[in-house]
Amino acid sequence: MSRGAGLSTAARVNLLLLVVSAVFSWSSLSDRVPEFALTKIEESDIKDDSGKEVVAEDDADPEDLEVFYPTHQWQALRPGQAVPAGSHVRLNLQTGDREVKLPDSENGKSDTRKERRRKRLGKVDVDSTSFTSQELKKALAKMKESEKAERKAHEEEVRKKFRPIEQLKEEFEKLNVKMETDYEIMVKLISKFNSSASTLDEKVAALYDLEYYVHQVDNAKDFLSMGGLQLMIHGLNSTEATLKEHAAFVLGAALSSNPKVQVEAIEGGALQKLLVILATEQPLAVKKKALFALSSMLRHFPYAQQQFLKLGGLQVLRSLFRQKGMEPLHVRVVTLLYDLIMEKMLLEDAQHGEHREEKLQQYRQVKLVPAVVEQDWCVVVSNLLAMPEHDSREKVLKMVGVLMAFCRERYRGDPALSTTLGLLRSEYEELAAEEQREGDKDGYFGELLGSVNSIIRELS
Repeated sequence: MSRGAGLSTAARVNLLLLVVSAVFSWSSLSDRVPEFALTKIEESDIKDDSGKEVVAEDDADPEDLEVFYPTHQWQALRPGQAVPAGSHVRLNLQTGDREVKLPDSENGKSDTRKERRRKRLGKVDVDSTSFTSQELKKALAKMKESEKAERKAHEEEVRKKFRPIEQLKEEFEKLNVKMETDYEIMVKLISKFNSSASTLDEKVAALYDLEYYVHQVDNAKDFLSMGGLQLMIHGLNSTEATLKEHAAFVLGAALSSNPKVQVEAIEGGALQKLLVILATEQPLAVKKKALFALSSMLRHFPYAQQQFLKLGGLQVLRSLFRQKGMEPLHVRVVTLLYDLIMEKMLLEDAQHGEHREEKLQQYRQVKLVPAVVEQDWCVVVSNLLAMPEHDSREKVLKMVGVLMAFCRERYRGDPALSTTLGLLRSEYEELAAEEQREGDKDGYFGELLGSVNSIIRELS
């Protein structure tokens, strides 16, 4: 009995030690795992209860997954929610739920993609590396859709404002209106001008419209081919001053910067007829258009300039300064002579240029400057400085400057010119000073003052 009691006591002691050991082990485990939960740290290889890998949010379509934003506190994860890569996941043994939180970095802050995306909801994140491929694809798709929409809207707006050419042609045909080319229009205008059935007003209207079309180089060539140029030359002989005026106007427009028309015109006798108009008594309007046509023929055409001098053209222009009522033509004549002298000087100064030697040889045959000096144009030009208009003075000052090399002695002996230059200098000094007070250091009057001073220095 005592032996059984001893064994019973030993068994009790062993049982007590076993219990104490178990309690100690369980206490130690509970100290390491709060709330008796088993924690398992996982990165991107998170798996669900069935052993399948959970699809990360960057690899799945955001529209098919519920967005889960972890924090630094443990939160329960509901079924179907995506777990961001790099999150900490544990299984709560008490509740059986899976719980997730952000990993703790060294400074206690999270730096996962999900956290950066969550911050972007509040502010714009300029770091392009923080955008996922899905976000970039969606953004590009939206940009393309927006561009297509804008393009379609613009095309629709253009369609509303303008109609297709086919539609316009159909509408014109319904109205019995035909779209004509410039060539067809010029043919009709020439026919109207040349018709004996047309009235004076109809002929003038036809010439007025022709002047508009022949300004274009190609139209002027067509005008030549259809015989219009010769009709205009004949029109210079008309007894009607209005027809003569408008024929010269059309002729001048066709001649402008068109060498082919210039050659045909001088061969057709246009130069002689224009000089006759300028030399005889004609209305100012007729002479003004004739001078325009003459200028268009002579510019950049040395052969015409040579013929002009042979026919006494310079004397004809000189006579305009003696005729009453021709004052508006004086500055135009000076401007023409200035341009003819300068185009030869510029060609001589040029080092290179197409057909330069051939052109120089042609210009050497034109003795314009000696003829100008011989016919005493020096005084004719300088007398125009007394004109009140600043624009006219500017053109005359340029001509005086060009003629200075040839007329210096003549100018030095002209007391009237010296007086005029002194008055101009005083006037332009005041006007230039006023310009400078207004903040315009390189003003118009300052340039005129410079031209006057330059001439005065040449004569001193």
